[in-house]
Amino acid sequence: MAQTQMPPPSAHAGWALWFTGLPGCGKSTIARAVHGELARRGVDASLLLMDERRKAYFPHPAYSAEERAQAYTLFAREAADLVAAGRGVILDATAHRLVMRQEARSVIPRFAEVLVRCPLPEAMRREAVRSSQSAMGGHHRGYVMPGMYQKAIMRKRTGVAVPGLGQVVGVDVQYEENPEAECVLDAMRPVEENARAVLQFLDAWLPGLPPEPKDAA
Repeated sequence: MAQTQMPPPSAHAGWALWFTGLPGCGKSTIARAVHGELARRGVDASLLLMDERRKAYFPHPAYSAEERAQAYTLFAREAADLVAAGRGVILDATAHRLVMRQEARSVIPRFAEVLVRCPLPEAMRREAVRSSQSAMGGHHRGYVMPGMYQKAIMRKRTGVAVPGLGQVVGVDVQYEENPEAECVLDAMRPVEENARAVLQFLDAWLPGLPPEPKDAA
């Protein structure tokens, strides 16, 4: 008996796209660019940012490994509920352990992963620049501790605790890449180019996705 094949994902059903990579790799900037472009196309997708959601899950965080794992479970369930309701969801979260992302994949039928691949020294450089801009009064959401890489390295060298700083991915724990990620980006490329690559992936992955609007003459 021939096996029944699942229909391809559709833009008219729920789906989830998870942006992952090292802190400082630029995944949030790319995710927001893709979210904005989808809005221009008339696609009202939800944008879930782990740094924001964690504050909602744990108003008084303990910054423990156990709490981080629980936060990702709640994150996956929140996305799954939105997808079940027929919404498109963009997730922005490091999720350094592959099992965290696979947990979401197991409860979300239409799920794809966007890996933003970035050398650790470059991620550190970008995070330091972001922290410096924040110190000078630049835009900063306030969810991530400024200078976390430098503080984590100093903590590792001296053994002196940093209040409010949990395990830092890339310093205290390793980031686990998914060799089967559906879309892989090079963080060294321009944001616009990476966003365009994601949108091209979505056009192929989600039949019926509204096309890019033509600019008025």
